Amino acid sequence: MTWTLPQPMLTAPVTSPDLPPGAAGEPKWDGYRAQLAHYPGGRVLLRSRQGTDMTTAFPEVREAALAQLPEDTGLDGELVVWESGRLAFERLQQRLARRRGAGAIAAAQTWPAHLVVFDLVRLEGTDLTPRPYSDRRAALEDLFASQGLTAPFTLCPSTTDPATARAWLEWTAAGLEGLCFKRLSEPYRGGARAWAKYKVRATEDAIVGAVTGPPAAPRTLLLGRYDGAGVLRYTGRTTSLARAVTRSLEGVLLPTTGGHSWAGRTFTASWGSRDVLDVTLVDPQLVVEVSVDVARDAAGRWRHPVGLHRTRPDLSAESVPPFGA
Repeated sequence: MTWTLPQPMLTAPVTSPDLPPGAAGEPKWDGYRAQLAHYPGGRVLLRSRQGTDMTTAFPEVREAALAQLPEDTGLDGELVVWESGRLAFERLQQRLARRRGAGAIAAAQTWPAHLVVFDLVRLEGTDLTPRPYSDRRAALEDLFASQGLTAPFTLCPSTTDPATARAWLEWTAAGLEGLCFKRLSEPYRGGARAWAKYKVRATEDAIVGAVTGPPAAPRTLLLGRYDGAGVLRYTGRTTSLARAVTRSLEGVLLPTTGGHSWAGRTFTASWGSRDVLDVTLVDPQLVVEVSVDVARDAAGRWRHPVGLHRTRPDLSAESVPPFGA
């Protein structure tokens, strides 16, 4: 091995979905950022954004790299799993939990992954990172065409047409998180937040079922919605509340006095975390409006923390849409 993959080039958030002049737009996928290297001599490395070696967890990607990619080549992209008409992020987590041997092979057969490739950092020994995005993109498209790359490799769409980029936002129901914007003239700058990312967000109503911290001064709110059987189902947790918001909730959130759907349940700090939260159940009456993105797990819960937009004392818990809506 005579070279190493560059650090991933990163994104900075923007508030507008409009494609900037002199930039290309790409869909932002709900998956794992992944870089792939096929070294001389047949060694393959698939690593995460944090540098974790994921090669053995995705044997189908390794085998495809050996069979389809030229040696001394490096790709950048997003690992995704498609299931039941949506991108299933939780399946990727399950794939990583079965990262070796027979378990990894069985998981690959059950939940096959695709690498959606959006950049080419090295091609048959030539470092492409100093070249502008437009040149790297042309080389990537040529690589797919000349090598006939097939699944699990998928070429990420790219456009310089603002209307086309806007139309991609209609894919959010299938797990598209938003758009990435990349300047056509920019080289690949590993570690730099030079790409832009627009994330689709919306506001939705939910019911406060528990809090971290004391109810009189909560730090975060745990949210739910009722299902068809009248059971309050957990949907997600807010980010830390601002001090002014905390003060406004004093006396509003009351400890539960009767049966609560979450009695005896434990909650973790984040999706996939093992850190158990210290929560206090409250009477599930307060409705809040929260800002959410489109990423959900298989159960329909918001996968990322949500932002409190405002309280809705004018709404009843019964008026909130049912769980899964």
